[in-house]
Amino acid sequence: MLGSYGTPTMPRARGPLTDALNAALQRAPGTLPASLRRLKFADDPLFGDDTPLALYMLYELHYRGFDGVDDDWEWDVDLHRLRTRLQRAFLARTQDVVEQRFGRAPVAAPGVADELRAIATADGPSVSAFMASEGTLQHMREFAVHRSAYQLKEADPHTWAIPRLAGRSKAALVRIQTDEYGNGREPLLHSTLFADTMRALRLDDRYGAYLDLLPGFTLATVNLVTMFGLHRRWRGALIGHLALFEMCSVTPMSRYVEALERFGIHAAVPFYDAHVSADQWHQVIALDDMVGGLVASEPQLAADIVFGARALDIVERTFARELLDAWSHGESSLRAATTHPGLAPQRAAVRS
Repeated sequence: MLGSYGTPTMPRARGPLTDALNAALQRAPGTLPASLRRLKFADDPLFGDDTPLALYMLYELHYRGFDGVDDDWEWDVDLHRLRTRLQRAFLARTQDVVEQRFGRAPVAAPGVADELRAIATADGPSVSAFMASEGTLQHMREFAVHRSAYQLKEADPHTWAIPRLAGRSKAALVRIQTDEYGNGREPLLHSTLFADTMRALRLDDRYGAYLDLLPGFTLATVNLVTMFGLHRRWRGALIGHLALFEMCSVTPMSRYVEALERFGIHAAVPFYDAHVSADQWHQVIALDDMVGGLVASEPQLAADIVFGARALDIVERTFARELLDAWSHGESSLRAATTHPGLAPQRAAVRS
């Protein structure tokens, strides 16, 4: 649901942490209860439900906020202490799963490009392959609901890197982001194109409309890039994240075009077509100039660049695996405890 100014309303609580946070944010800034500051996190900070939503809510204060929540909460000192605790737990868990998959071997500056290529070409679960071959329109609608958490703010977290870079890497990032923002034309903003896709799929295109339906593994995909984007310390990881994003885009986006054409939903295609066209050269600029320029100017960031790409690989693999597992059992991958009036009939169809 959305509030009176187009900002999302507060999501429903999923546990003790989000319950207490919901209550606190209804109050005036500067009044965060001490009990909330000391509250223990009860679930997985990366792929759980309560803790990832709490971190998502705190991060969202840096985007559009929530209806009825005072804007001054964004920089409230006590709230930042809470966010720091959550963020440390999230980062530690992310580092742990990355190490489990990729090991501890360090990557030096000369090996960054090869490592990113290896990640980009590795086999893994593929939602796009499923959609192209056997996915249904209802699966596509459900997939769009998941992706709305990021696509309706597409490019924004990566843009935070611009003032933190210089020279060739900065110029390359600006070239990529200019396309993401439609070269200054509102109808061509990638976020606008995705809203068009949602309407074509008979979904609610408003920002944050489906937050209550999104499980923790979906929130993790947004929490990761937001954490990187908000911190200069993680500028290298943010660039690695974006580079891998661009390097892995063309084939999946082409498959979604195939699926939508098969469904006859032509009005939903432009968003995916735009990525097929742009990312043909974005992937080259991203690796050669954005990553290459950053490695050349700040070689000490090589390990961070690779970490950002590896972390993206982890959360996207988990996301794909969860969707495909649910669909293989004829179930919805959205949160079963909640419904949305615009989606409930189609969710039933997915399970049938």
